[in-house]
Amino acid sequence: MRVTADVVQERGRSRRRAPVAQYDAAVVGAGPYGLSTAAHLLGRGLRVAVFGRPFELWRKHMPDGMFLRSHWWATNLSDPHQQYGFGRFLRESSSYDPCYPVPREAFLDYALWFRSHAVPDVDETYVASVQRQGGNFVLALEDGRTVQSGAVIVATGLYHFADRPQPYDRLPAGLVSHSCEQRDMRRFGGARVVVIGGGQSAIEYAALLHEAGAAVHVVARRPILWLAPDRANERRMLERILAPTASLAPGWRNWLLEYQPYLFCRLSPSSRDRWNRSSSVAAAAHWLRDRVVDKVVLHEGHTITRLEPVHGKVDAVLSDGQTVRADHLILATGFRADIDKLTMLHPSLRAEIRTEMATPVLTPWFESNVPGLYFVGLTSMRAFGPLYRFVAGCRPTAQRVASAVARQQSRVA
Repeated sequence: MRVTADVVQERGRSRRRAPVAQYDAAVVGAGPYGLSTAAHLLGRGLRVAVFGRPFELWRKHMPDGMFLRSHWWATNLSDPHQQYGFGRFLRESSSYDPCYPVPREAFLDYALWFRSHAVPDVDETYVASVQRQGGNFVLALEDGRTVQSGAVIVATGLYHFADRPQPYDRLPAGLVSHSCEQRDMRRFGGARVVVIGGGQSAIEYAALLHEAGAAVHVVARRPILWLAPDRANERRMLERILAPTASLAPGWRNWLLEYQPYLFCRLSPSSRDRWNRSSSVAAAAHWLRDRVVDKVVLHEGHTITRLEPVHGKVDAVLSDGQTVRADHLILATGFRADIDKLTMLHPSLRAEIRTEMATPVLTPWFESNVPGLYFVGLTSMRAFGPLYRFVAGCRPTAQRVASAVARQQSRVA
């Protein structure tokens, strides 16, 4: 059938007449925090929409061959009845057994299994804009649809927050990338690569690059801190009393962060910042040591003082005067929350959000000063502590947010 201008115009009128979908809560993001929060919201009988591509960061922006630093029991997603934990997945799986460290592929298969059971209806359309109109939020989707919601949970994950230190921005794009932009290390076989950073990500990328045939230099401004070998299954009763088991690491401090997480947000901002800084020291798991020591060049306690593109390569001048000519630089410099990078927040809404240090000021319920607007994951770390950099923070987040949204909706009803 020939599509005429009149037909197109009539179709446009039909689309405009279509009712706008209305939800109690809209979750922007379909990673661990987004799906866990959605599962708890659904468990309270709310009308919930989830937007985003499930576990896209894990599927497309984390390297093949990666292992998790956390134990499998510390990487549970959360549903209201605790039916879909990693342990059940492993028991029912014919492909994986409980192990440490956990392969990325095992966690990803678990996460997609969780999604299929706990939050099967995910709209994989991106959200283009979120703004507030009256007592509702209006979400414009990238496919042209519009929906309304009484609450919005921003759970966009880490990708938007990749930390790219300013000096490296001056290099041509082909010479430098953030670690989250590199998944297959085989493309660097035979190349010389400089990895910037000294934490888990930097050291694991260095190992994977070496194993793919690259000549690797790691530049870390501090000596690499190697974590002690894991003894989770060997600790005696007295050790567990003196330093109880927790997802981050054994110890009363980490136990409090996990099991009394809402006490943290009642500390003064300066106390919270000191605690976050002390808990965020870069370190690498002991099982990486044999994969890099004497296999890659470790420039510990040094920085890069000057960068110079030369004939399609880059000369990196180190603080000790040495020059390394590299084919590529990988920034394993982590992630830094900054809500100005969340471009889906309409400028009018962004102007309403109270922030400190580029992160939203949150109530003990993860709610910003804009009623009904919640932030979870890395954007909540300054308010709630370092647990919220990890999957282990999903359960307390999801429980708290779902309770707050349900209470809000009951008042509206």
